[in-house]
Formats: sequence, C-alpha cells, structure tokens
Amino acid sequence: MPKLKRDKSGQRTKEGKEHKESIVNGVTEAVEKYNYAYVFSFENMRNIKSNEIKQQFRHTGRFLLGLKKVIKVGLGGSASDEICPAIFTASKLLHGDVGLLIMDMPKEEVEKHCRLIKMFLLHHHKKLMLFILQVKRELRELLILLLML
Repeated sequence: MPKLKRDKSGQRTKEGKEHKESIVNGVTEAVEKYNYAYVFSFENMRNIKSNEIKQQFRHTGRFLLGLKKVIKVGLGGSASDEICPAIFTASKLLHGDVGLLIMDMPKEEVEKHCRLIKMFLLHHHKKLMLFILQVKRELRELLILLLML
C-alpha cells in the first residue's frame, strides 16, 4: 500500500514576517558592530570542506547565506537608505551563489586565510572564487577586490 503524502513531517508553513524582520535587524546590527563586509561566491556550500571554511571565520564575524533579498533590505537598496557609507553597493553584488561575511578582520588577514584555503582546496581538487568587498566606515571608501583561488 502506498504511503500518503499527507503523512510527511517537516515544515508546512512559510516563515512569517517577524522572521524576515529579525534577519533584517540582524544584518543591520552586524554592519554596525563590525568594520568590514566581504561578498563571496561559492560552489556547493553544503559539502564538508566548505563547512570547515565557514567554521574558520564563524568566531570572528557573521556569515549570511540565503535570503538575499531580505539581506539587501537590511543593507539598504540605495545611497539614501543605506545604514553606513557605501554599503548599498554590496547589496548590488548579492545575486547568484553568493553570501556576505561581516567581520572585523582586515583585508590582509582575510587574504592570508584565503591563501590557506586555496592550498586546502587545491589539495582536495576544488575551486573557490571569492569576490571580496571591503567597506570601511571610518575611511568611507569602497574597495572591490577579486581573488581567484
């Protein structure tokens, strides 16, 4: 006898508006708390190797993956509704398989970690491309750096 589809367990309703508002509030708090924001692209972020990479940066900042439209609302869609200078340009880069890493680690340390990640991924025959967007509030300048690993 076939199983009924109604007997499936799991999430049956969408997340509410409160959930999206909490994500927007989390994005704005992270941008106000940390000095740098990095936009990165990835392939197959669900495998074990990528999770190890996420674990390396998890204690120094905040990873934001998925719900890109909600994250864009948190960053601001234009120069008039941005929460810190030039951060709205990061929202323009959020399309496709990308995520946002907000942290206090400066560009040089991130590049050092990226080199280590590159060696790690070359050892395991993987490719990873990072689009790094550095936004520094005190200098009010925007630097887009493309690292091909």
